[in-house]
Amino acid sequence: MQKQQAMKTMSNFIKTKELSRLGYTNDIARSLAATIIPRHFKHESKAAWISLLTNIKNQPEAYVNDDVLGKLAATFITEEQPCHYQTFPLLEQSGRLKVYGGKEVEHSAKKQMELAMSLPVTVQGALMPDAHTGYGLPIGGVLAARKAVIPYAVGVDIGCRMSLSILSEGPAFFKSHAYQMKCALKEQTHFGIEGGLAQAQEHQVLDDDAFAATPLLKRLQIKAARQLGSSGSGNHFVEFGLIELQEDNVLGLPAQSYVALLSHSGSRGLGANIAQHYTRIAMDTCKLPREAQQLAWLDMDSEAGQEYWLSMNLAGDYAKACHDRIHANVLKALGLEVLARVENHHNFAWKDTLADGSEVILHRKGATPAHEGELGIIPGSMATSAYLVAGKGQADALYSASHGAGRAMSRKRARENMTASALKKMLAQAGVTLIGGSVEENPQAYKDIEHVMAAQQELVSIQGKFTPRIVRMNKE
Repeated sequence: MQKQQAMKTMSNFIKTKELSRLGYTNDIARSLAATIIPRHFKHESKAAWISLLTNIKNQPEAYVNDDVLGKLAATFITEEQPCHYQTFPLLEQSGRLKVYGGKEVEHSAKKQMELAMSLPVTVQGALMPDAHTGYGLPIGGVLAARKAVIPYAVGVDIGCRMSLSILSEGPAFFKSHAYQMKCALKEQTHFGIEGGLAQAQEHQVLDDDAFAATPLLKRLQIKAARQLGSSGSGNHFVEFGLIELQEDNVLGLPAQSYVALLSHSGSRGLGANIAQHYTRIAMDTCKLPREAQQLAWLDMDSEAGQEYWLSMNLAGDYAKACHDRIHANVLKALGLEVLARVENHHNFAWKDTLADGSEVILHRKGATPAHEGELGIIPGSMATSAYLVAGKGQADALYSASHGAGRAMSRKRARENMTASALKKMLAQAGVTLIGGSVEENPQAYKDIEHVMAAQQELVSIQGKFTPRIVRMNKE
């Protein structure tokens, strides 16, 4: 009899549509209501049921500890989920922007830089005369930000750098040892996205404690060891040439012509993986309007910001280590003595202080550091001059200069406008021997380095002029 009464009570319970109207749209809530209410409140009227269910829906915290109704009430209490991202609007202008060599800079690069200037974290910006369009920040863009680091304002090839060894030999060495120099470049270097040197390389950077700091860096350590001392593709190179030092140069060397080894490459797969990983995190946590999303930043006080900073600095140290091994291996094969070594990053971020005393994160994406007296190297192309320079500490330029001549053509356009035979003829006229390389990197694909240097006379002083003679690049 009691069982029949219970079944009758259940059949008279509120219908699903009515429960939905009361706010019981969740299947679990409806199921619990249909089970608990008829069983424990079978002597109550339907109106009383509706009143009780309404109260549970509107004030679940009053019932959540009830032995009977607690489970039902709990379906209406949702724990507040932490917000894993913030949305930021763009500003009309957030800082000062100075453009150098404006006639040499394409319009799209200027528009990209203006977009970067609208970020709420931006303090100041500068655009170098070699600037051209890139991802996020244009190549040649310098950006000072407040307590934020922007992975794409550093770039994918973190710590990409120049390294120059000035040697004890003079021009006559090329005549007597040209063959051996070519062999050293062929045998002691490796180019390309994958692989490394045949002989395992050693450097203290591989023992850096930072490799144990994050799961990502632990995973990349083996690849870093394999690629140590190698170079990437594209415009990366290792080359012999002659450098003519100016009178009273800051190196204190006699003003004469020296054989020199010049290299350009970055942090290989280590830097690329760090850049990709933390760019994704930045884009997931810092929501910007679509056109600016690649400029998403990491707060320097956040865990991700601190991880990126540590990883970026490790990648910079690793890039330096690659150049150390390149120069050591090539010069050892030839028994050459180094008189002076000059090197600089140009895809990196630094903590710096502006002229007004503001502490900022200073991003240089394809720009050379140029504080007062700071040495750097600004290359042209495989057949044009590179320059050894000293910075003048220009505050409006954010203590920076160009990182090279800058591209005048995309790689696709360069392929379409140059044949292999025409490139060979051009190099022969310039007295340059090319090992590997491709038409994508032909001299006409770049701006005139002399025009670029003329546009930044207030940023750097020239200390020496390097002329390439034997150039090793990736064959693509």
